[in-house]
Amino acid sequence: MNILRIDGSMRRTGSISRQLTDEVIDNLISQTPGAAIRVRDLANPLPYVTEDWINANFTDPDERTESQKQTLAHSDQLMEELETADTIIIGLPIYNFGVPAAVKAWIDLIARARRTFKYTETGPEGLLKGKMAYIVVASGGKGMGTEIDFATDYMKFALGFVGIKNVKVIDASAHMSGLDQTLARAREAIAA
Repeated sequence: MNILRIDGSMRRTGSISRQLTDEVIDNLISQTPGAAIRVRDLANPLPYVTEDWINANFTDPDERTESQKQTLAHSDQLMEELETADTIIIGLPIYNFGVPAAVKAWIDLIARARRTFKYTETGPEGLLKGKMAYIVVASGGKGMGTEIDFATDYMKFALGFVGIKNVKVIDASAHMSGLDQTLARAREAIAA
């Protein structure tokens, strides 16, 4: 099994999403010893999409200049990480009602026509099929799935758009209302 771990928290210490992502990985490794783990820590900044990136992306791959290839190199690396992963585990804190900017930058860089999705007569079709994803959703305030949670459904949609439809969400939300209860609920979901 090839596991891709994506940490969306900017906090390297004291992060609930990182702590529970560790636990998801430990649980998976106990079931599949010898699994390979690759880590993408989004606290290490990603480049944002720019006009040069867009122009390079929409240039036919066989016609791209060396400069355009360099512009897309980071995006290519992120897509290769997803393509080789069997299981993706995303630690997703909710910042100001949505996904952190770094997570949005990651999505912008991996959602690429002809590589992770394609357009068909019936609409877009994701190309990263047959993968499992876990999303550990952590928030201090309101609970997951409330009227101000704009992160969870967005993340599930973005993964589904590129073909990752088998998604399990671990609810670690509203931990300011009771951290012990939140951790117990999340750990129950991890063990299930």
